[in-house]
Parts: sequence; structure tokens; C-alpha cells
Amino acid sequence: MLASSLRLAALSLLPSVFAAQKVFNLDIVNAQLAPDGFVRDTVVPNGTFPGPTFMVNKGDSVVIHTHNKLTDPNMRRSTSIHWHGFFQARTSGMDGPSFVNQCPIAPQTTFDYVFDTAGQTGNYWYHSHLSTQYCDGLRGAFVVYDPNDPLKDLYDVDDESTVITLGEWYHVLAPAGQDSFFKTGIVPVQDSGLINGKGRYVGGPLVPYAVITVKQGLRYRFRVFSISCRPFMTISFDNHTFDVMELDGVEHDPVAFQNADVYAAQRISLILHANQTVNNYWIRAPPTGGSPANNPNFNPNLTLAILRYEGAPAVEPTTVEVPGLKMDDGLMHPIASEHPGDLGSGPADFAMTLNIAQPNAPFFDINGISYQSPSLPVLLQLLSGASKPQDFIPSEQLILLPTNKIIEISIPGTGAHPFHLHGHNFDVVLQPNAVVPNFVNPARRDVQPINGGNTTFRFFSGNPGAWFLHCHIDWHLEAGLAVVFGESPALNIAGNQSQIVQPDWSQLCPTYDALAPELQ
Repeated sequence: MLASSLRLAALSLLPSVFAAQKVFNLDIVNAQLAPDGFVRDTVVPNGTFPGPTFMVNKGDSVVIHTHNKLTDPNMRRSTSIHWHGFFQARTSGMDGPSFVNQCPIAPQTTFDYVFDTAGQTGNYWYHSHLSTQYCDGLRGAFVVYDPNDPLKDLYDVDDESTVITLGEWYHVLAPAGQDSFFKTGIVPVQDSGLINGKGRYVGGPLVPYAVITVKQGLRYRFRVFSISCRPFMTISFDNHTFDVMELDGVEHDPVAFQNADVYAAQRISLILHANQTVNNYWIRAPPTGGSPANNPNFNPNLTLAILRYEGAPAVEPTTVEVPGLKMDDGLMHPIASEHPGDLGSGPADFAMTLNIAQPNAPFFDINGISYQSPSLPVLLQLLSGASKPQDFIPSEQLILLPTNKIIEISIPGTGAHPFHLHGHNFDVVLQPNAVVPNFVNPARRDVQPINGGNTTFRFFSGNPGAWFLHCHIDWHLEAGLAVVFGESPALNIAGNQSQIVQPDWSQLCPTYDALAPELQ
């Protein structure tokens, strides 16, 4: 328990004297892009898909000048951005979810996201957190490098060339897809899957696949980011085994596998030894989620990239997929410096079960409540003194968490819903379909699929703020599959864990509220 308290208390420490402040500019724009060869309008950062990869070092803080330049009336013109996986200690207002942590950024205005990476390292990402906007393209990777990585001796190459993004692409605009989902109950099916922003669809042009080049004999740390709105994708490299050594920013003891399911919003690092014959090999990441019968453009087996050894000809591979051992989170254990099992095996201080149902399909309920965004951000309500359930509007969608306690959440399985907790990592003490809990060295991450039987995870409530817990299938979130935690209400406005509020954050709601409805 002491280790847990120390680990989480460290979230609020000021940056190291050796840390740097990195300043970035991010223009959120409408652009016409064709990652799979089909030209469509998009909402994208700096005009690209995926957006630019942010790269900083351990201990750095960031200032991200975010300029909303959106003008297309067929897509949302306001926006907000979530910096996925960062704890945002004392900066809950920078977490990004619209109406939980902030009001959206109005079009033709600028907002600065300012936060400390707080000693975290590994793989993170960013995406819109306003309705289903990130399905229209606002997504990108965020890497925090550790110059003194405890596992650094296991790999030789770790740089921009080893970043791999897995995503899907829709030919329909997100607002239209969302309207169709609510009318028909059929979640939009992607037209294609993309690896590093490239892919193909049935009958479409032969877009060149992304190429990742390796040198025979070297070991590569591939940082794999799921920037998916819905499907999970199963990554493999023909003729190669790899060692998984990180889950969602937490390093784990390496375990060898031949393929890995990466669910929406999950990230892994894997070490691949380029020890095969100089040649071209397929990288495969077929998406699972959505029947091709509901979209004839979609063929999951077209989601490919090329692993090319230096010296190999510039041609497509002819290698064949061979089934192999799939990554099992139950076999993954945090490295010693992550203090595995530090939440202990005793009873939780605060435990609850979240039951998922669909009595009014396609909308979801959790414990009988379908989440709807409040009119006033939850964090703003906390900062205004709300401290009891009845103080919040609406009160039934908020769960208040006590301070510095072990929190345990159990979710009975109802489908492959990847649940993400903001502001925390959690220990998955009971994996889906497991019978015996693991309190000694459970996998630790921030996105966990509820896939099969009951899943239980624990975290420590040492980070005051307003924190979303939601399914990361964006269409499901929009259909109500979420709750909000109000953590340590009193500490948000008093004491050494009170929230740091930027002046422009306080102006977001008045500016947004003054917009014409079509701009909201």
C-alpha cells in the first residue's frame, strides 16, 4: 500500500530540473484525403492522417497551441482533444473530453493544452473527444521516450521509423454514419483497414502499402498504436516471432508471441528481431468488428503493410500467414520497477459492479443509465463546489470516488467492449474468462476489453479530477456506454492537489455557448 501511495502521489510532483518544455502547433483543419484511394472530406490535425506524431522525453511538459480552423458544415466544427493515457495530475482540465473536462473549442479560435507528462513514458496518443469526430480523422500517436529505459538492452532501434499505427477508414462522414446507426441499429462498418495510414478496399485503386524497413540482425522496438474508432486489429509479421514488452505505457516482462489483438485505443511495444532471410514479409492487421455483408467495400485481409529487409527488391511479399501463439494479457506482468501487485490482495475500499444492457437498442445503459453529456462540464461543477451526488447536473450519471482508496470495478462480459479509464492506469486482477484473480503481478494498462466473462480491475484514487470511464468504440460511447467519476471532490479546489486552471480554459464555455447551434 505504501508503494502504491508513493507511486500515485508522485503524479503531482513538479517536472525535473532536467526536463524541457516542448511547444507544438496543431491546426485542426478540413482537408480532402484518400488513405485508401477514396477521396473524402476529413477533420484532421495539420492536414494529415494520421496526424503528426508527438515525440518528447521523460519528464518533459508540453504546450500545444490548438487552432480550430474547421469550416465544413457536414462535419462538426467545434472540437476538443484528449491526450490519451496521460494522468493529467492537477490538470484535469487538459484531459480533453467535451462536457466532462471542458467545453469544446469553438471554430476559428485557439486553445492551449498545457500539461506535464509527469514521469510517464511509453506509448500514448491523441484524438478528438467530441461526439464521433475522431472517426473523421482527428487522431495521432504520442511517444514519450525514456533515455534510461530499464529494458533498453533488449532492442537496438527505437525511433520515428518504428511507430506503427493501426486504424480503419470510413467513406461515410461520421455525423451521417452516426445518424444511420441510431436509425438502423447497425454500427458503421469501415470501408478499409489502414497500417500507417495506408490501405485498400474492394474494387478500389491499388494504393501502395506502407513499407517498414529493417536491417538484418538488428532488434526493433515497434510501437504499435490502435487509433481505431471501432474494430480490434490482429497484428502479425510473417515468419517472425516478437516479444511484447509494453502495454499502454507500462513496461512488462517480455513474452514471446506470433500475433496480438490490439483493441481500439490500446498500445503495445513489441521487440522484433530481424533474423530472417533478406526478403519482403507481409505485416498483417485484419480488423475484427463489422460484417463485410454490411459493407461490400470491406475485406479485412487487405489490411497489410510490408516489412522490407535492406537489400530486398522493392516488390510486394509472397509470404504466407501461419497461425501462431496469440498474445494473452494474463501472461503479462509489469517489470519490477512498476511495483506489480502494489494494490494488494485485501478487500477494496470502494467496489462496484457496472452492468451493461441495451433495453433501448441501439442505446446502451450502465446500471440502468444511458450516458448523455451534461450541459456543464463535470470538472467545472467540481470546481464550483459540487461535492455530493445531488449537487451535480445530471446527478445519476456521476459516481463520486473517495480519496486515496483502492477502487475496484467489475464489469460482467457482454461483448468485446474496450473500456478506457481516464486519469489512471489500472491492474486487471481478473481477466475475461479467468476464474482465479491475480493480485500479485496482474497486467496494468488503461484500456481493457470486456470480452467474455466478468472482468475486474483496480486502481488507486490518488488523482483528483473528473475522469471518464467508457467504451472506446466511439459509436458505442455516443450511444451512452460510459460513466463519469468525480474523484476526491474537495481536493479539486483545495490543498496541494487542487486543479491548475489555465485562463483560456475558463473562457471555453462562454465562447461555445454563444455559438449558433450548427457550429456546436
